[in-house]
Amino acid sequence: MLTKNRYAAYANNKIMTASKGELTLMLYDGAIKFCNKAIAAIDAHNIEQAHVNIVKVENIIEEFQATLNHKYPVAKDFNNVYRYLMDLLRQANLKKDKKILEEVLKHLRTMRDTWKEVMQKSMQQA
Repeated sequence: MLTKNRYAAYANNKIMTASKGELTLMLYDGAIKFCNKAIAAIDAHNIEQAHVNIVKVENIIEEFQATLNHKYPVAKDFNNVYRYLMDLLRQANLKKDKKILEEVLKHLRTMRDTWKEVMQKSMQQA
């Protein structure tokens, strides 16, 4: 139990001290993790856990949409991608379709990796 509390304190501290860029990266990692869990749940025929984890991915995508800064033109492009992912997630949840989730996962990984590159380049320029 003590180890669990230490991990929770560490995780909380990591979040509280993270930059906006690091928080975004954590959200991408979380979405990827939950998408993988949903795929595993579908494989195990655990419909409830598949649903729970797909909804978690949807919640993260909704957070990304809500925090877009629309004063920049690229926000419209990101919003379109997020809407597309939400449509895929809804289809995957209705059908419990692993292939659709794998497509979502591919997009999430690409976006996460791109974000990581942007963060690394911005750190090099600083």
